[in-house]
Amino acid sequence: MMRGRVAYAGAIHEVTPQGAQIRLSDGRVREEHEVVWLAPFEPGTLFALGLNYAEHAKELQFSKQSEPLVFLKGPGSVIGHRGVTRRPADVAFMHYECELAVVIGQHARHVSREHAMQYVGGYMIANDYAIRDYLENYYRPNLRVKNRDGGTVLGPWFCDAGDIADVNALELRTYVNGELKQRGNTRDLVTGIPELIEYLSGFMTLSPGDIILTGTPEGVVNVNAGDEVVCEIDGLGRLVNTIVSDAEFGLA
Repeated sequence: MMRGRVAYAGAIHEVTPQGAQIRLSDGRVREEHEVVWLAPFEPGTLFALGLNYAEHAKELQFSKQSEPLVFLKGPGSVIGHRGVTRRPADVAFMHYECELAVVIGQHARHVSREHAMQYVGGYMIANDYAIRDYLENYYRPNLRVKNRDGGTVLGPWFCDAGDIADVNALELRTYVNGELKQRGNTRDLVTGIPELIEYLSGFMTLSPGDIILTGTPEGVVNVNAGDEVVCEIDGLGRLVNTIVSDAEFGLA
């Protein structure tokens, strides 16, 4: 089952797909653009993977490390489908990152990779923007790169894990202004989902609603104010986002 969350007419509603439209929990059917999209649920801890696709690591001239490159993200970084993300005027290289988001469904502690998928509740699309100008180094992404307000887009749908036949064979695509710029497949993850859950749960407890952003494939390009960025993952829909300037936030 796929479900999302929106604000409409002064209330928050759970929604489901209705063809090209959406159905609110009270039965009303609306167009996508008539509502304000939120993340499909209030996220718990957000774990983000850096350089977890071999070709993307090669693209950035980064060699594989002995452990996954994982960092945390604050909840203020999250926005929903059709939201806007600010590009600061002083940066030279800001890019999207289309990622499979893995949602933890039950408490997990000291979970082996053989049993890890039992702890997955479902999946979403994530677009986790990065500003390379602000990066300290590829080993330790800093706060300004990965915790900016509105820099992580989630949704539009949360899909139950059982509805995805093979999570290890999902194609990811990113379009900028309608032009295909990025393409990859989850089969190429350096550290797979079971290994990530084993690694993280080995030293901390994972809780329902925690999210693991599994990394992005090669093909990242600079985006500018006015660009529309669309991320797609097989079976999970399409996540739309627009880049805006400082002026939209009263900062120019």
